[in-house]
Amino acid sequence: MSRITLRRTSRADGPALIKGHLESRDYHLPWVEPFTDAAGFDTWFAQKSTGPHVSLVALDRESGDIAGVVNINEIVLGIFQSAYLGFYAMARFAGQGLMTEAVGQAVKFAFSDLGLHRLEANIQPDNARSIALVKRLGFQKEGFSPRYLKIGGEWRDHERWTILADQP
Repeated sequence: MSRITLRRTSRADGPALIKGHLESRDYHLPWVEPFTDAAGFDTWFAQKSTGPHVSLVALDRESGDIAGVVNINEIVLGIFQSAYLGFYAMARFAGQGLMTEAVGQAVKFAFSDLGLHRLEANIQPDNARSIALVKRLGFQKEGFSPRYLKIGGEWRDHERWTILADQP
């Protein structure tokens, strides 16, 4: 039985996400810079709840608290059927395997419910935990992108990890 419930993010998740981000600030750096106030949540939620984005929260079944976030971004259908996948855990749930379950469920959702063929996760080369997670789920390293995303005011290198719907 899964230890998490994965569902779409709602406006009601704002306070819990802000609290989790504040508590996890040191854990998240330098990998991600999530919002830490209501204005930041409102901007993020407006982007992630409309258009080509789906944001999911992973709830720890035992406590009901948000253990992490999985985002399916820049969804393109038609002949491409692809999206980018981003994810992060809240610090107090790190290292328990919950995000492996959450990302695994999100991959299944992207392939079955959204009809995607390909997901790409871009991960900084020094982020060993996230690389290990995608490897466990069957992602393959596809390449390296220098100065790919601007995080913390710096352009950071990323490795491209992909998984296909029809991958064995």
